[in-house]
Amino acid sequence: LAVEYEEGVERPQGLKLYRETAQSLLSRNDSPDLPFRYSANPYRGCAHACAYCYARPYHEYLGWSAGTDFDTRIVAKVNAPELLRRELASPKWLGEPIAFSGVTDCYQPAEHGLRLTRRCLQVCAEAGNGAGVITKSPLILRDIDVLRELSQGGGVNAVLSIPIWNEKHANLLEPYVAAPEQRFRALEKLAAAGICTGISIGPVIPGLNDSDIPRLLKRAAEAGARFAFYTLLRLPGAVREVFLTRLRSALPEVAGKVEHHIRETRQGELYDTAFGSRMRGSGPMADLIEDLFRVHAARHGLLTGERLMGLIPRQSGRKRQPAGQMDLFNAV
Repeated sequence: LAVEYEEGVERPQGLKLYRETAQSLLSRNDSPDLPFRYSANPYRGCAHACAYCYARPYHEYLGWSAGTDFDTRIVAKVNAPELLRRELASPKWLGEPIAFSGVTDCYQPAEHGLRLTRRCLQVCAEAGNGAGVITKSPLILRDIDVLRELSQGGGVNAVLSIPIWNEKHANLLEPYVAAPEQRFRALEKLAAAGICTGISIGPVIPGLNDSDIPRLLKRAAEAGARFAFYTLLRLPGAVREVFLTRLRSALPEVAGKVEHHIRETRQGELYDTAFGSRMRGSGPMADLIEDLFRVHAARHGLLTGERLMGLIPRQSGRKRQPAGQMDLFNAV
């Protein structure tokens, strides 16, 4: 299957694309850390190969590694649009907004040829079902027409993930992703098209890109973003070794400092699984990062935290089932 890349982006060696006929598409999460309950992931694995990606351990459930396999063995759920249409038509579905994607990037290189994400968004538009999109890829610009249609129906917001200002650092840790400035230009075009846009500074890597926060937020506001959020670096399972190995190899001069600061935000550990603190960390270093983010977001008029709730795409208006017949735990 055809795989294309953004201009100026390197291509990984040995990329293999697998077809999957999935049984379902929508996934429900009950995490209090996330602003959405339902997500759709048309792909497993991600050719962007970001060293810090928290989703890497999911590939181990397929019998593959969380390292190179996650970057080069990409699974495409080729029936994703058909599944989504069926699930949205179910009388059990209550019309809640859907996040694309909760795990891997829905606009990674395989999307150029397969158009699974585009077709899924078209399904949402046809059903009047709200959606949110988060990506690192300017490929999202291809689908401005569908995003406009969504914005006039169920509602939509588009988030560009741009966590690193320094282009050298970004290239080393996000090797097959468009440069930060390319992503900002994509943000500008989306905002100019009338799409509600935001920036995700995810992850904040203490000692490496926390100092980038003021510049990232300023540039995002200049590009027309309306909101911003961040997450602290998460290193669950095998992600820890993948990230630290890449960091020590690519940026040996700062690797020790970065690991020290990560531990400062995780009570001496490299990861904390507790809800709340797993996304923000704890302790003085984590507090400084949060204060830096909030001050500069406010300075540039970017909505954060609870103020974001008004921008979440609305529920489509599907009525609830009578009490006792159907509850949210069986919504799909």
